[in-house]
Amino acid sequence: AFDRVIGIRDILSWDPDPARRFAARDGIMDDPAWRAGLGSLARYGLSFDLMVFPRQLAEAAHLAAAFPDQQFVLNHCGSPIDRDPEGLQRWRDGLRRLAERDNVAIKISDLVAYDHDWTLESLRPIVLHCIDCFGMKRAMFGSDFPVAGLHASFDEVYDSFKVITADLSRDEQAALFFGNAARIYRLDAGSSPGLLPA
Repeated sequence: AFDRVIGIRDILSWDPDPARRFAARDGIMDDPAWRAGLGSLARYGLSFDLMVFPRQLAEAAHLAAAFPDQQFVLNHCGSPIDRDPEGLQRWRDGLRRLAERDNVAIKISDLVAYDHDWTLESLRPIVLHCIDCFGMKRAMFGSDFPVAGLHASFDEVYDSFKVITADLSRDEQAALFFGNAARIYRLDAGSSPGLLPA
Protein backbone atom coordinates (compact mmCIF):
# COMPACT_ATOMS: atom_id res chain seq x y z
CA ALA A 1 0.00 0.00 0.00
CA PHE A 2 1.06 3.62 -0.43
CA ASP A 3 2.65 5.11 2.67
CA ARG A 4 -0.23 7.49 3.33
CA VAL A 5 -3.01 4.98 2.71
CA ILE A 6 -3.97 3.58 6.10
CA GLY A 7 -7.28 1.90 5.40
CA ILE A 8 -10.45 1.79 3.35
CA ARG A 9 -14.15 2.17 4.01
CA ASP A 10 -17.08 0.46 2.39
CA ILE A 11 -20.53 1.86 3.08
CA LEU A 12 -22.65 -1.24 3.62
CA SER A 13 -25.65 0.46 5.23
CA TRP A 14 -28.72 -1.31 3.86
CA ASP A 15 -32.34 -0.90 4.90
CA PRO A 16 -35.57 -2.35 3.50
CA ASP A 17 -36.66 1.24 2.86
CA PRO A 18 -35.00 2.37 -0.40
CA ALA A 19 -34.98 5.97 0.82
CA ARG A 20 -32.68 5.05 3.71
CA ARG A 21 -30.30 2.58 2.16
CA PHE A 22 -26.79 3.36 0.95
CA ALA A 23 -25.67 -0.10 -0.18
CA ALA A 24 -26.78 -1.51 -3.52
CA ARG A 25 -27.93 -4.79 -1.97
CA ASP A 26 -28.29 -6.63 1.30
CA GLY A 27 -25.90 -9.38 2.37
CA ILE A 28 -22.70 -7.92 0.93
CA MET A 29 -20.74 -8.99 4.02
CA ASP A 30 -21.48 -12.64 3.14
CA ASP A 31 -20.45 -12.34 -0.51
CA PRO A 32 -17.41 -14.61 -1.17
CA ALA A 33 -15.81 -12.23 -3.68
CA TRP A 34 -16.24 -9.27 -1.33
CA ARG A 35 -14.77 -11.28 1.54
CA ALA A 36 -11.80 -12.23 -0.61
CA GLY A 37 -11.06 -8.55 -1.10
CA LEU A 38 -11.44 -7.85 2.60
CA GLY A 39 -9.09 -10.72 3.35
CA SER A 40 -6.28 -8.98 1.48
CA LEU A 41 -6.26 -5.85 3.66
CA ALA A 42 -4.45 -7.19 6.72
CA ARG A 43 -1.37 -8.23 4.77
CA TYR A 44 -1.02 -4.64 3.58
CA GLY A 45 -1.55 -3.28 7.08
CA LEU A 46 -4.82 -1.58 6.13
CA SER A 47 -7.71 -1.06 8.53
CA PHE A 48 -11.32 -1.40 7.42
CA ASP A 49 -13.90 1.22 8.31
CA LEU A 50 -17.32 -0.35 8.47
CA MET A 51 -20.53 1.65 8.04
CA VAL A 52 -23.71 -0.30 8.75
CA PHE A 53 -27.14 0.16 10.29
CA PRO A 54 -28.15 -1.41 13.63
CA ARG A 55 -30.02 -4.24 11.90
CA GLN A 56 -26.63 -5.31 10.45
CA LEU A 57 -24.56 -5.23 13.65
CA ALA A 58 -24.96 -8.97 14.29
CA GLU A 59 -23.79 -9.65 10.75
CA ALA A 60 -20.83 -7.33 11.35
CA ALA A 61 -19.95 -9.29 14.50
CA HIS A 62 -19.85 -12.52 12.46
CA LEU A 63 -17.65 -10.77 9.90
CA ALA A 64 -15.19 -9.57 12.54
CA ALA A 65 -15.05 -13.08 14.00
CA ALA A 66 -14.25 -14.51 10.56
CA PHE A 67 -11.32 -12.08 10.11
CA PRO A 68 -9.66 -11.92 13.55
CA ASP A 69 -6.43 -10.39 12.20
CA GLN A 70 -8.24 -7.51 10.51
CA GLN A 71 -8.64 -4.19 12.33
CA PHE A 72 -12.21 -2.93 11.94
CA VAL A 73 -13.49 0.53 12.87
CA LEU A 74 -17.25 0.90 13.16
CA ASN A 75 -18.27 4.31 11.84
CA HIS A 76 -20.84 6.69 13.31
CA CYS A 77 -21.54 4.58 16.41
CA GLY A 78 -23.27 1.99 14.24
CA SER A 79 -25.71 4.57 12.86
CA PRO A 80 -28.52 4.66 15.47
CA ILE A 81 -31.05 5.70 12.87
CA ASP A 82 -34.23 4.44 14.57
CA ARG A 83 -34.88 6.77 17.50
CA ASP A 84 -37.89 5.05 19.04
CA PRO A 85 -37.31 2.91 22.18
CA GLU A 86 -37.36 -0.37 20.23
CA GLY A 87 -34.91 0.93 17.65
CA LEU A 88 -32.51 2.27 20.25
CA GLN A 89 -32.63 -1.01 22.17
CA ARG A 90 -31.83 -2.93 18.97
CA TRP A 91 -28.86 -0.60 18.46
CA ARG A 92 -27.66 -0.99 22.07
CA ASP A 93 -27.86 -4.78 21.92
CA GLY A 94 -26.15 -5.00 18.54
CA LEU A 95 -23.37 -2.66 19.59
CA ARG A 96 -22.62 -4.64 22.73
CA ARG A 97 -22.44 -7.86 20.71
CA LEU A 98 -20.07 -6.34 18.16
CA ALA A 99 -17.88 -4.92 20.92
CA GLU A 100 -17.15 -8.49 22.07
CA ARG A 101 -14.78 -8.71 19.10
CA ASP A 102 -11.38 -7.34 20.17
CA ASN A 103 -10.48 -6.44 16.59
CA VAL A 104 -13.28 -3.85 16.35
CA ALA A 105 -12.98 -0.22 17.46
CA ILE A 106 -15.67 2.44 17.30
CA LYS A 107 -15.69 5.94 15.90
CA ILE A 108 -18.08 8.20 17.80
CA SER A 109 -19.03 10.53 14.99
CA ASP A 110 -21.85 12.18 13.04
CA LEU A 111 -24.47 11.55 15.69
CA VAL A 112 -26.25 14.72 14.61
CA ALA A 113 -27.11 13.02 11.30
CA TYR A 114 -29.38 10.61 13.16
CA ASP A 115 -30.78 13.17 15.61
CA HIS A 116 -31.47 16.45 13.80
CA ASP A 117 -33.11 17.97 16.89
CA TRP A 118 -30.18 16.90 19.04
CA THR A 119 -29.34 18.22 22.47
CA LEU A 120 -26.53 17.36 24.83
CA GLU A 121 -28.93 15.15 26.73
CA SER A 122 -29.99 13.25 23.62
CA LEU A 123 -26.38 12.66 22.56
CA ARG A 124 -25.05 11.78 26.01
CA PRO A 125 -26.52 8.24 26.34
CA ILE A 126 -25.36 7.36 22.82
CA VAL A 127 -21.79 8.49 23.47
CA LEU A 128 -21.62 6.86 26.89
CA HIS A 129 -23.03 3.55 25.64
CA CYS A 130 -20.34 3.44 22.94
CA ILE A 131 -17.62 4.05 25.52
CA ASP A 132 -19.16 1.53 27.92
CA CYS A 133 -19.23 -1.17 25.23
CA PHE A 134 -15.82 -0.60 23.66
CA GLY A 135 -13.88 0.79 26.60
CA MET A 136 -11.29 3.53 26.72
CA LYS A 137 -8.86 1.79 24.36
CA ARG A 138 -11.17 1.11 21.40
CA ALA A 139 -13.31 4.25 21.21
CA MET A 140 -12.42 7.50 19.47
CA PHE A 141 -14.12 10.74 18.56
CA GLY A 142 -14.49 11.89 14.97
CA SER A 143 -16.05 15.04 13.57
CA ASP A 144 -17.24 13.66 10.21
CA PHE A 145 -16.86 17.10 8.72
CA PRO A 146 -17.92 18.49 6.34
CA VAL A 147 -20.89 16.08 6.27
CA ALA A 148 -21.88 16.70 9.90
CA GLY A 149 -21.92 20.41 9.09
CA LEU A 150 -25.40 19.92 7.63
CA HIS A 151 -26.72 19.64 11.18
CA ALA A 152 -24.17 21.28 13.51
CA SER A 153 -21.03 23.38 13.50
CA PHE A 154 -17.64 21.86 14.26
CA ASP A 155 -17.53 23.78 17.53
CA GLU A 156 -20.93 22.41 18.54
CA VAL A 157 -19.86 18.84 17.84
CA TYR A 158 -16.51 19.20 19.58
CA ASP A 159 -17.97 21.05 22.56
CA SER A 160 -20.66 18.40 23.01
CA PHE A 161 -18.00 15.68 23.21
CA LYS A 162 -16.03 17.84 25.63
CA VAL A 163 -18.99 18.37 27.96
CA ILE A 164 -20.13 14.73 27.86
CA THR A 165 -16.65 13.50 28.84
CA ALA A 166 -15.90 16.24 31.37
CA ASP A 167 -15.89 13.76 34.27
CA LEU A 168 -13.28 11.50 32.68
CA SER A 169 -9.61 11.70 33.57
CA ARG A 170 -7.18 13.67 31.44
CA ASP A 171 -5.64 10.43 30.15
CA GLU A 172 -9.05 9.04 29.21
CA GLN A 173 -9.94 12.22 27.37
CA ALA A 174 -6.59 12.12 25.56
CA ALA A 175 -7.30 8.57 24.42
CA LEU A 176 -10.76 9.44 23.09
CA PHE A 177 -9.82 12.71 21.42
CA PHE A 178 -6.44 11.70 20.01
CA GLY A 179 -4.49 8.71 21.26
CA ASN A 180 -6.72 5.86 20.17
CA ALA A 181 -7.14 7.21 16.65
CA ALA A 182 -3.38 7.75 16.34
CA ARG A 183 -2.69 4.18 17.50
CA ILE A 184 -5.46 2.38 15.61
CA TYR A 185 -4.84 4.24 12.35
CA ARG A 186 -1.05 4.12 12.88
CA LEU A 187 -0.67 7.87 12.50
CA ASP A 188 2.75 9.38 13.06
CA ALA A 189 1.22 12.49 14.54
CA GLY A 190 3.60 13.20 17.41
CA SER A 191 1.99 14.57 20.53
CA SER A 192 -1.60 15.66 21.03
CA PRO A 193 -2.34 18.72 18.84
CA GLY A 194 -3.82 20.76 21.66
CA LEU A 195 -7.44 19.77 21.10
CA LEU A 196 -8.01 18.39 24.58
CA PRO A 197 -10.56 20.13 26.75
CA ALA A 198 -9.06 22.92 28.82
